[in-house]
Amino acid sequence: MQVLHLSEDEAGISYFTDRAIAMSASDFAPPAPPMPVSEAEPASALLYLVLPAGWRGQQHPSPKRQVAFCLAGRMRVEAGSGEVREIGPGGIWQMEDISGTGHVSSVIGSENVELAIVQL
Repeated sequence: MQVLHLSEDEAGISYFTDRAIAMSASDFAPPAPPMPVSEAEPASALLYLVLPAGWRGQQHPSPKRQVAFCLAGRMRVEAGSGEVREIGPGGIWQMEDISGTGHVSSVIGSENVELAIVQL
């Protein structure tokens, strides 16, 4: 499984990487057969967020280490490095740019963006 990862360098400039999540066969839900499962990562909160069509944010760092799961709509994210990525339904975006210059997010198109966010 791939995750879009946004982190920052020593100078506080955010940048993207594509990161593979390590998985191994596990008896996650017996008596179902084993399935690929990742290691558990502690989480502190789950929230849902709607970015209305036409919304554009200002440059900001992520408020916490968090993972966003895009449920609907399309968004554009520009890292501090200038690289741009688009995220749509099914996209997973892990944000760890919590202390530097951050990123800019905006909604693409006429559909609201619906996100489920897990804070770590």
